[in-house]
Amino acid sequence: MRIAYITQSYPPMVSGAAIFAGKLAENMAQRGHHVLVIAASDRGTPYLAHNGKLSLLRLQSLPNPMRVGQRFALPARHTVLRFLHNFQPDFIHTHDPFQLGLIGAGYARRAHIPIALSIHQLPWFVASYIPDLNGLHGQIESTLWSYARWLLRQFTFVVTPTRTITDIVDKRTGIRPRTINYGLDLRTFSPSPLPPDLELALRQRFDLPARAPILLHVGRLDADKRVNHVIRAARQAMQNTDAHLLIVGNGCEKPALMTLCKSIGIAERAHFPGFVTVEQGLPEIYRLASLFITASEIETQGIVLLEAAASGLPIVAVRATCIPESVHDGVNGYLVEPNDTTTFGNAITELLLNPDVAKIMGKAGRRLAEKHDILATFDRFEHIYADSIRQNASQRTSEKIRVISWQERAKEWLNL
Repeated sequence: MRIAYITQSYPPMVSGAAIFAGKLAENMAQRGHHVLVIAASDRGTPYLAHNGKLSLLRLQSLPNPMRVGQRFALPARHTVLRFLHNFQPDFIHTHDPFQLGLIGAGYARRAHIPIALSIHQLPWFVASYIPDLNGLHGQIESTLWSYARWLLRQFTFVVTPTRTITDIVDKRTGIRPRTINYGLDLRTFSPSPLPPDLELALRQRFDLPARAPILLHVGRLDADKRVNHVIRAARQAMQNTDAHLLIVGNGCEKPALMTLCKSIGIAERAHFPGFVTVEQGLPEIYRLASLFITASEIETQGIVLLEAAASGLPIVAVRATCIPESVHDGVNGYLVEPNDTTTFGNAITELLLNPDVAKIMGKAGRRLAEKHDILATFDRFEHIYADSIRQNASQRTSEKIRVISWQERAKEWLNL
């Protein structure tokens, strides 16, 4: 197959959509398919790169002022169309619902090939970055849902990573997406105990005391992730234990969050190492931690929840959107109501003071995570690509037969 992927964000940019798009494209190329990726340039300037059967077109871009390390592709309609025409894809899969995705949809329509859209964020994500003045959030969400009702009809089918998001999109647009989770590399993220020398090295690297329990948060440090709630809940738990807070990630809110830690008296026990890749030791950080905590309310899947569960960590999270699909209350962690930092802090404290319960929950989380093997995700995408291409070819053949049949009948009538 010849598969084209269209996305704004792509590694080394960091986001859930970028990481998943990168893994999917690379795996399809490893499976022997010809792959073209069209994405915003991580350097600003456009360039073209090749790696085996994967070609990467980077479009000229500008920084995204609301997201650290993210960039927007500048309008490049003719360039995108030219590369798609030269590549001649059998299938297009876009992760961008706006500029680039619409260019891809237009090409697919004219080329008579199938195209899929993966939904990585819902309208509330955009609204969360805008001050809620005079009900502005509601107005923006309503406008974006109206756009979505039109947009989703431009694609052969739509994909979401969880049943919750599928149900929401279905209810708001009348279009039922296919549900395919992002998956997780269960060999990379595991609950295996750290060797003592590696644990010591990690604690020294992040200035963590020996044997101190670690409260871990991994993710973007932006307003929509509500890390300030994590910090306030952690402070409550830290008053009753010797735990330290490790916040892995980067974002626009990082300076304000560090200031918050200082103002509430936990600066010496709160650590901000920045973004850490898998290669730099992220899986080992999960294995070092005692439990995972998050207050995000806007997840479409929350890959960090699966990473934590696969690593054998109990989780404390909020009851919102799809999170209950990954955190089963009382089974592999606790769910609390949004904005209830007191209950959040109590749940963290309970797990810290009851390590046997935490261990049982961690094992339950690993069993849950094992249902999300990323290889199964890749298999499913490969299958639906091939199936869509076959159906499309069959449909076009039937249409051609109908045209020929009509033409033959016309000739017969003319010859009478």
